[in-house]
Amino acid sequence: MIDDSYSASRRRFLASSAALAVANAFPFGSAFAAGKPLTVGFLYVGPRDDFGYNQSHATAAAAIKQLPGLKVVEQENVPETVAVQKAMEAMINEDGATVLFPTSYGYFDPHVIKMAEKYPDIRFVHCGGLWKEGKDPKNAASFFGYIDECEYLSGVAAGHATKSKKLGFVAAKPIPQVLRNINAFTLGAQSVSPDITTHVVFTGDWSMPVKEAEATNSLIDQGVDVITCHVDSPKVVIETAEKRGIFSCGYHVNQAALAPKGYLTGAEWHWETVYKQYVADAQAGKPLVNFMRGGLKEGFVRPSAYGPNDPMAAQQSADKIKASMIADQFTIFKGPLKDNKGNVVIPAGSAQQQTNVTLESMSYLISGVQA
Repeated sequence: MIDDSYSASRRRFLASSAALAVANAFPFGSAFAAGKPLTVGFLYVGPRDDFGYNQSHATAAAAIKQLPGLKVVEQENVPETVAVQKAMEAMINEDGATVLFPTSYGYFDPHVIKMAEKYPDIRFVHCGGLWKEGKDPKNAASFFGYIDECEYLSGVAAGHATKSKKLGFVAAKPIPQVLRNINAFTLGAQSVSPDITTHVVFTGDWSMPVKEAEATNSLIDQGVDVITCHVDSPKVVIETAEKRGIFSCGYHVNQAALAPKGYLTGAEWHWETVYKQYVADAQAGKPLVNFMRGGLKEGFVRPSAYGPNDPMAAQQSADKIKASMIADQFTIFKGPLKDNKGNVVIPAGSAQQQTNVTLESMSYLISGVQA
């Protein structure tokens, strides 16, 4: 799953592109002088082998362990409570970690913020948070990927595969990142047929296997014939869909092995790109990049390989759109666009590009989504 072909020029792009990152110089930069051993810590909200979100980060952590002058410490099953503060503090004081990668959404505020204020010489690099200039500590940072690009492509595949024109989506919480994925998936499907609908069940938390199985079965009983999800571990959803004989689209990592017949494609993270950049900057004593984002073009995300029963028309259509995305010639969220209550959320003639931070505060579901 790991691709080590990213060049030095790609890494320089990630650090320098104004569209993706805002960098600030810090007085503690000298603490990360080149040549000194660097200890970095990873914290996961669930198990590292969950076939999902935590595994995507753990896979990247395993890859950067091979970098010279680097020690990696990890802790799994750390809840989004004060427990994450205690875990980070232990890594700092007991393991000597000077760069921390807390990976779960709920870690950022207040936990990462409090620890960053308490330890100004430590770099806290969070996945998914929305770091704000002038508000958050300068030794904290946030990164994320435009995974909605791959979700749109999954929607295209689902749109070609569905016969009932009813798609299913099992989601954890109605936070902006989840809503954005649901909407992108639906828009991709509706690009094939505008009357396709997406039916969503929110389970209430990131890992609830029993509820995820119940939601999947319930959606299938209602006529859904393609399903996807945004939960920490898609394993239950994908396996249940396969047992029930319907198509599925994966998330976080490639789940094709769990559904050899029904897996269409999926939306995968490639966090190694991000972690290599932050580690290299820390080792060189460079300023911390406080806000980093990237998509297909930058190698932050990638679609899963097509499954054997994915329609050829879907593959050709998705590949064409993917090429347009990489060339910055495709916009997912553009007007006229209404939410599922009939309100105009993006007026005709306007568009919200991926770099538009407004998308990271998305609070609506689009027309055609039933939740």
